Amino acid sequence: MEEIIFPNQIRMFRRLRGRSMQELADHLGVSLSAISKIEKGYRRVDQEQLVRVAEFLDCPLQELFVNEQNSQQEIVQSWRREQERRNKINEKSGLKTLGAGLRQIRNEKNLTLIEVAESADMTLSVYHRIEMGQREVSDKEFKNISKALDLTPEKLKEEIKSLEDKGLLEEIIQRNDAKYKLLSTPRGAISAFSNAVSNAQENLKISVYGTAGKDGNVIVDFDEETKKVQRPVKLFNKKDAYAINLCTRRLGSLLPTRSILFVDPQDVVSVGDIALYFEDEKEAKLLSIREDENGQLYGLRWNPDEKIEIGNDELNKIHKIVAIDL
Repeated sequence: MEEIIFPNQIRMFRRLRGRSMQELADHLGVSLSAISKIEKGYRRVDQEQLVRVAEFLDCPLQELFVNEQNSQQEIVQSWRREQERRNKINEKSGLKTLGAGLRQIRNEKNLTLIEVAESADMTLSVYHRIEMGQREVSDKEFKNISKALDLTPEKLKEEIKSLEDKGLLEEIIQRNDAKYKLLSTPRGAISAFSNAVSNAQENLKISVYGTAGKDGNVIVDFDEETKKVQRPVKLFNKKDAYAINLCTRRLGSLLPTRSILFVDPQDVVSVGDIALYFEDEKEAKLLSIREDENGQLYGLRWNPDEKIEIGNDELNKIHKIVAIDL
């Protein structure tokens, strides 16, 4: 998930709501020091954390960012000073040259940011900051980046030095500086944060599928979304998760009609779970998972009663229901 840094009004809302830093830290599962840095705009947060902060402080997401009309100037100025301080450190340490060199070599190899980040075992945000010259790189990270670019660490250093000597990195550095300068102003940060808010709000939704099929089966056509609903927190980082309408009564009165069932196809089913058992690509049976005397899982349906045998080689056809909206 993309990481975000921005000047914010979290501290103001927290005080207005009478909540302590420790309470917010406990809610997010981070340290007290981390909350202090987040409130000052020095530490990055991800989209899920942003949503949880807004929920905890009972305020709209868009109210969390700073704007020049109604934000405390000390917050804006403090954040600006921190960005300037980091920029000067980066200039002295040669990070801009390193970042520009990595970008030039990556482009020459026709690789995307995502491809290099994933190969180097980094988040997209972290690797992007490295190419922007805004983050230091450990020896281990440099080795991973070298491998992702199909070079040895020594060869990568040589190529970056050669590009610098030829004057091929200055234009990239200037473009990075212009972009960073924009993001180092409240207006630029607001624009970036607005995009982050849109992404976070989109991540709050999950697609719902499911129409009634024959014999109480459910037709799950992933090309035919029926609607979107609020995504449960437990499924925030589950890209493959989806939801289905309860459009069958083959589970009897176990669940109310109009229930929404949230599905995690990667989770492992066990006795007592409710799950979808896919007979083919689109048609599934909604089952209550049971176990026979031999320890073999099977599915149970009612109206009429029906036992569905599940072979050990068919477990990949079972998608577990992990949450229910009644």
